[in-house]
Amino acid sequence: MSLPPCPDCASEYAYEQGALLLCPMCGLEWSPAATEEVAEGDVIRDAVGNVLADGDTVTVVKTVKVSGGGGGSIKVGTKVTGIRLSPGAGDGHDIDAKVPGFGKMKLKSSIVKKA
Repeated sequence: MSLPPCPDCASEYAYEQGALLLCPMCGLEWSPAATEEVAEGDVIRDAVGNVLADGDTVTVVKTVKVSGGGGGSIKVGTKVTGIRLSPGAGDGHDIDAKVPGFGKMKLKSSIVKKA
């Protein structure tokens, strides 16, 4: 039986302890049933239909204007590494990322392509 990766840090070293799964890398404890629900439901896809996962590298496919702070825009082709998915966001911003030159921000999966 193959155990799912940690939903928090994506470590593949999860192990069973009683009814729970544990991650030795980040210390998260979770129920295997909760992992199955997430796996079936909240699949996030990029602009061309590829399934995204935590830790992926993506490329921006559309110039995006950034409001607030210093403003500016994220140019087409900007590479963003180590993304984190946040499927519960109701506004469509389902990726947490650190964009070079802008810092931490939320992106829409519809404007990125898996690299």
